[in-house]
Amino acid sequence: MDKIAVLIPCYNEAVTIKQVVCGYRTALPEAVIYVYDNNSTDDTAAIAREAGAIVRHEYRQGKGNVIRSMFRDIDAECYLMVDGDGSHPSEHAREMVAPVISGEADMVIGNRLSSTYFTENKRQFHNTGNRLVRRMINTLFSSNIGDIMSGYRALSYLFVKSYPVMSHGFELETEMTIHGLDKRFNIKNVSVNFIERQEGTVSTLNTFSDGFKVMKTIVNLFKNHRPLAFFGIISIVLLIISIVLVIPIIIVFFETMEVPRIPTFVLAIFIALSSLLCLSVGLILDVIIQRSRQDYELLLNQTRTTMQLKASIETDKK
Repeated sequence: MDKIAVLIPCYNEAVTIKQVVCGYRTALPEAVIYVYDNNSTDDTAAIAREAGAIVRHEYRQGKGNVIRSMFRDIDAECYLMVDGDGSHPSEHAREMVAPVISGEADMVIGNRLSSTYFTENKRQFHNTGNRLVRRMINTLFSSNIGDIMSGYRALSYLFVKSYPVMSHGFELETEMTIHGLDKRFNIKNVSVNFIERQEGTVSTLNTFSDGFKVMKTIVNLFKNHRPLAFFGIISIVLLIISIVLVIPIIIVFFETMEVPRIPTFVLAIFIALSSLLCLSVGLILDVIIQRSRQDYELLLNQTRTTMQLKASIETDKK
């Protein structure tokens, strides 16, 4: 098992990958650096290998697929995720991994938004999207995460081996953050600088299509992790609509003892029943989620035991 594993998913990063690998070899000389090439059409893999990284290939396209393979293949006490475009300065590497190594945190997020991100990043829609996503997640999950979509993260063995990677692309970071919040992992924010991509490199992140995927992921994860709140909100909205529709009818009924606008009255009753149904669905799913959380805690115990066993075996070998 490695002490520290630096994970670098790459797609056509020949311009910057040598600088990134050398930077982290200098910052963390005890770390093993892994570069997973995701069908690059340039010399990314060869350059990374020459720079001293262990190069492997992931042929399923998408960052989520790369991270899934990395988490399955590599055993380490601490994992440091960085991008291959050089936007995550290695000067913060030691500060990022220290809380994980000491057991203080299970996930350390490199918070770009508290430093130079909004001045260095020239894509205004990205800036607005980051603010919006951060506000939504922190509101929905009552948290205080500084940078929801940061790809610069240090992770513990326990987190990595118990985290099911479901996303295929750049919505991965949002999914990872919500998973950590929902499963009550220790999360720490570290302020880091942001460096804009170098000239000659092209971002694979599309502001609108990937932004839509992130928003869709947030809604789905909110539904899956907080079903009572999700369906409860829908239930309340439907109930309010039903009440607004039925109140005038009730007022007229008490005045004339007749029921006017029968179709509207039937519609109001139907909406009220739908509200009750949504609330029932939320309650049932909430019970299922609570059971799932209990099973997950047992999984964490098994993962921790496996980690201790591996550490013991390696100690005996030495």
